[in-house]
Amino acid sequence: MFLMNESSSTPRGRHGWLRRIEQLDPVADHQEILRITAGFEFPWDYQRSLEFALFRTYCVPTISALLRKTGEFEKRPQKRYDDTALLMAELVEHGYDSPRGTESLRMVNRMHAKYDIDNSDMLYVLSTFPFDPLDWIDRYGWRRLHPNERLASFHFYRAVGLRMGIKDIPASFEEFYRFKAEYEAEHFRYTEDNHMIGVYTRDLFCSWFPRPVRPAVRQGVYAMLDQSMRSAFGFPAAPGWMTGLAQGGLVARSTAVRLLPPRRRSSASRDPHNRTYPGYPIGYRPSDLGVDQDNGRS
Repeated sequence: MFLMNESSSTPRGRHGWLRRIEQLDPVADHQEILRITAGFEFPWDYQRSLEFALFRTYCVPTISALLRKTGEFEKRPQKRYDDTALLMAELVEHGYDSPRGTESLRMVNRMHAKYDIDNSDMLYVLSTFPFDPLDWIDRYGWRRLHPNERLASFHFYRAVGLRMGIKDIPASFEEFYRFKAEYEAEHFRYTEDNHMIGVYTRDLFCSWFPRPVRPAVRQGVYAMLDQSMRSAFGFPAAPGWMTGLAQGGLVARSTAVRLLPPRRRSSASRDPHNRTYPGYPIGYRPSDLGVDQDNGRS
């Protein structure tokens, strides 16, 4: 079992966890490495990057068409966001073959089984999980990632994909990254479905802030999207000053985080302020996620 006793094993010094990562094997120990990266070193960055990773998948017309058909993003975007985020966080925190990890994968597979989803779309969505956080942390993290962290991310999500029954997962980091880039170049294009799912997601992000500042948050969201995403959603570019402010703010945050002591407790799956599941994970099981509370259906 890869999990650590957090109170007794916290390395000393700001780069203590990095020294631990250097001692681990990115293949054999990929679960422990990813847990350190996502739960101890970059929990805030990891969560933000996965928000935009999921946002990115909605640029594929077949994916956004299915999401719009289900109506889930229109009716209850917050719940579906929380379900996905927490189920994936459970895998990172506890490991995909742990009791809670196995339960989480069962819920993920059950949710997907209700729909006819093309394997290539599933493979593309999977590819955003290992790579988008790496790209985000490279730009905005308080330190550069170690090569072991990059390889561990690939091996972790490849193992998750195999347990989800996804076929034809590339066998190397470079091949999978190339697949992701090529899939986006081929499939990202504007559709009305893309636009509407993009609007629902953008408005969800804005709803997390007080109403008076939501127009500014909307521009901030645009500032964080690259040109291919804005084109696929039909969103405008943010003013140059907003782009500079948003990205400069993230860099400034990383400078401040660099001065903090190492985290002693993993935040990978702890979200006490969760909007759908208050106090998570206290009192919850992964099987509570993805379930319609009014009728018990997943």
